[in-house]
Amino acid sequence: MTNGAGLDVGSRVSGYRVKQVIAFDDIQSLVYELVHEATGAQHLHIANADRENTFGVGFKTVPRDSTGVAHILEHTILCGSEKYPVRDPFFSMIRRSLNSFMNAFTASDWTLYPFASPNKKDFYNLADVYLDAVFFPLLTELAFKQEGHRLEVVKAAEGQGAPELAYKGVVYNEMKGAMSSPDQVMSRALTAALCPDTTYSNNSGGDPAVIPTLTWEQLRDFHRRHYHPSNAYFYTYGDIPLQEHLAYINDHALCRFSRIDPDTQVASQPRWQVPRQVAHAYPLAPDEDPAKKYQACVAWLMADVQESFDVFVLVLLEQVLLGNPGAPLYKALIDSGLGSALCDGTGYDPDMKDTLFACGLKDVGKDDAEAVEKIIVDTLTDVADRGIDPELVESAIHQIEFHRREISNTPYPYGIKLLLTLCGSWLHGTDPAEIIQLDPYLERLTGETGRGPFLENSIRRWFLNNPHRVRFTLEPDMEMGAREQAEEERELARVAASLSPEALDKIQQDARELDALQMTDEDLTVLPTLTLSDIDASVRTVAPVMAAEPLRCYDQPTSGILYYTSAVGIDRLSPDLLPLVPFFCAALPRMGTRRHDYVALERLIDMHTGGLGLSAQARTRYGETGECIPYISFSGKCLDRKIEQMFDLVRELLCDYSFADHQRLGQLVAEYRAHMESAVVHNGHRYAISLASRHVSFASHLSEMWHGIGQLQYFKSLTADLEGPALAAIADRLCLIGRNLFSKENLQVGLVGHGKGLDTASGLARAMVENLGAGAMPAEFRGQAIEHDTQPPREGWYTSTAVSFVASVFPTIRMDHEDAPVLAVISKLLRSTFLHREIREKGGAYGGFALYNPEDGRFCFASYRDPHIRATLEVYTRAVAYIQSGDYTDEEITESVLQVCSDIDKPDTPAEAATRDFYRKLVGVTDTCRQRFKEGVLTVTREKVRAVALRHFPTGQEHCGTVVISSEALLKKANTRLASPLALHHI
Repeated sequence: MTNGAGLDVGSRVSGYRVKQVIAFDDIQSLVYELVHEATGAQHLHIANADRENTFGVGFKTVPRDSTGVAHILEHTILCGSEKYPVRDPFFSMIRRSLNSFMNAFTASDWTLYPFASPNKKDFYNLADVYLDAVFFPLLTELAFKQEGHRLEVVKAAEGQGAPELAYKGVVYNEMKGAMSSPDQVMSRALTAALCPDTTYSNNSGGDPAVIPTLTWEQLRDFHRRHYHPSNAYFYTYGDIPLQEHLAYINDHALCRFSRIDPDTQVASQPRWQVPRQVAHAYPLAPDEDPAKKYQACVAWLMADVQESFDVFVLVLLEQVLLGNPGAPLYKALIDSGLGSALCDGTGYDPDMKDTLFACGLKDVGKDDAEAVEKIIVDTLTDVADRGIDPELVESAIHQIEFHRREISNTPYPYGIKLLLTLCGSWLHGTDPAEIIQLDPYLERLTGETGRGPFLENSIRRWFLNNPHRVRFTLEPDMEMGAREQAEEERELARVAASLSPEALDKIQQDARELDALQMTDEDLTVLPTLTLSDIDASVRTVAPVMAAEPLRCYDQPTSGILYYTSAVGIDRLSPDLLPLVPFFCAALPRMGTRRHDYVALERLIDMHTGGLGLSAQARTRYGETGECIPYISFSGKCLDRKIEQMFDLVRELLCDYSFADHQRLGQLVAEYRAHMESAVVHNGHRYAISLASRHVSFASHLSEMWHGIGQLQYFKSLTADLEGPALAAIADRLCLIGRNLFSKENLQVGLVGHGKGLDTASGLARAMVENLGAGAMPAEFRGQAIEHDTQPPREGWYTSTAVSFVASVFPTIRMDHEDAPVLAVISKLLRSTFLHREIREKGGAYGGFALYNPEDGRFCFASYRDPHIRATLEVYTRAVAYIQSGDYTDEEITESVLQVCSDIDKPDTPAEAATRDFYRKLVGVTDTCRQRFKEGVLTVTREKVRAVALRHFPTGQEHCGTVVISSEALLKKANTRLASPLALHHI
């Protein structure tokens, strides 16, 4: 049976009727839209030859308050079901599967449960668990208390006083962390400001102050109405025949239901007659200077999502106005000098019922909102009156075309990315054909622009003459964190004082029952699983069709796209230049050159490529020496018809770079720092791991210098004075980096494409390298012996956050050692059988995990959005004792082996697979090395795990690099209880 063969419009199969069949030529696919006639469930299937099959089921979830009911339900759904009555089938399946993606998402008005797997047996194992979870969940009260919120006694009553209580719960702590992040506060508050009369006025994730008011009964009522097939949207993608999917879903779920009216339509926001002004606060650390920590923007409510052509036009206008730093609105805002970067939430959001557009600046002053609004309105007026440069439109259309054609598994598998692109519009009633097909819109656009200034009039319609607009200011509040904490403590004290003895007993009994549940050894044999016999023992390999220094060419099916990548060695740089390398990478394609200013250059890049970018990498060479291989990766991609133009641009950046525009340089420095600062709370676990790793090797030290808090600290000092002489000095050093790096013997090039496109590119690449000229000395792609601290750090770094990120790191051995495969298995075993239970289920953190990096031998423990510090560090100590005890089963070892093999076998697109091979060769990882490592994984036993743990795991925290990112108050409180206090630093 071929995928979807024999199904035409009107065909009926397994209770479904085919509504339409759509050709999706850009990705060589057919799209089937179906409806389940008995229940009304919708189904979208994208049929093609991709073996990485995807499944998703989504529901419109329309909250009427900010209790986080939809978000808490998403978590609680995954805590046991009718067929699989174990406490955590979702996380249990992660370790019994070869999935390439498993997750769940709660958006403003929909909830989605997607997964992807390259193994058909695994696909249906996961489908069975997902279907049973969403339609037949247990929704126990204890699961609700664990995942949502609960009260716990943290200190017993003394004398006649009341007990001391605390709120616990995974979602509760997750949202405390989320609402510490300015970007999260901005996006939620801005949406509420534009849509005060609809579901979008609520915080669908949950407001921590409101979450404790949600009851278990309300949660179950929400499930009954929203998680019904009549409100369900199914999605499948890949090479498994559609007929098999339909029969499976009908037989395992839909056959038990009949149609209802779920009443989940989202009402449109009533339109305003005059613009409004709104201000909203976010927490700022007390020691921060609030003077330039405001954000100001203007936002409009736009077209209904079902008005597909209007949505297309607004997507196009977003690219025209904001698509790159040379775009009119982007440039006007940054050139104003009022702020450092575009504000959080900038751009067009086409996923809600009423779409919205926002733009503005971050790091502005308290009274700058009116000036920001004037810049925006004046710029839009000028563009509408003077007309849009046709090249801007051509460039915008090219970007839309390129990204529709490109198949990429970054950051999600491609089938998942498509689903997330389609989901918002589809669930709000947009015809899938109108979402998928681009040509009809381009034809209509051509007709409209041929009759007059259509896009200019669209700017007047949607922006200048649209009164549903808000001037929004995000205001720092240095007392907000303490005030909210005090309010929470007062509320808890009030609750404690009002508790009856029976209510107090109930809280304590719930805590005992939950603890007993979390510690219970369950019979997981009810869950489906793969076995080691389901794993392909070989690794997938890709070989170049030509490999002659300095060029490797890979002939791959890339859908008419050519991929260029290159590695530039940095061993010629003096140590004082090394900290500037990441900024050099960020600035080079955005500065302009001796041939074009940055506006013209950005336009050319958008018009002819799918993007050009550089990044700094600190890798470790495979083999006995394990030396650091630092390099700059320079990559680009383009349609085959644009290959010559792309190589002209690459050559221009390599040969004609310039940092002479000091005004532009100052803008980029400020923007770079702002982006780093805004990323800290969102990626706190990564920053904590990086800081805790920096003693392990020169590569980890360099990585922290380039991508961690070290880079942020360096740029804070660098930007303390940005007057003319300081900028001139930075420009001189950046030019010196370029002069040292860009020579023909210091460049390794990889090309991925097909047929004539690859032939053309290889000739252009060779000519480009030859034209670079010789450098002062040959490059060897190795790091310099720069001194760095080899003592394990024990530190706390504080910023404005209500939760913590706790990391502990120690060195082990690298990939070439026979114990390396065992350590990879240990990392999965610890996360699945110990850390998940202790840190997430019992501790209430959003996540706890173990990571092993076989390249440099680091082993890491980390937590994410964690209410604890000391207790989590104690968990890490107990984790070592646990793994050395051998107190785990052979079945758990097998499950951990499956997880490692899932990572190894995660499918890559043809371009990604070839690019990975190019960089593996650079650091000396051969296919033989990879095969030996996988074979080692497949032979791991419980005895090997215990022996390796005893050999390589430290006996105490004093041997580990330990770093916590948290608030100053939480760190100081933890230090009063830690035997070895943390040295505190301000981020």
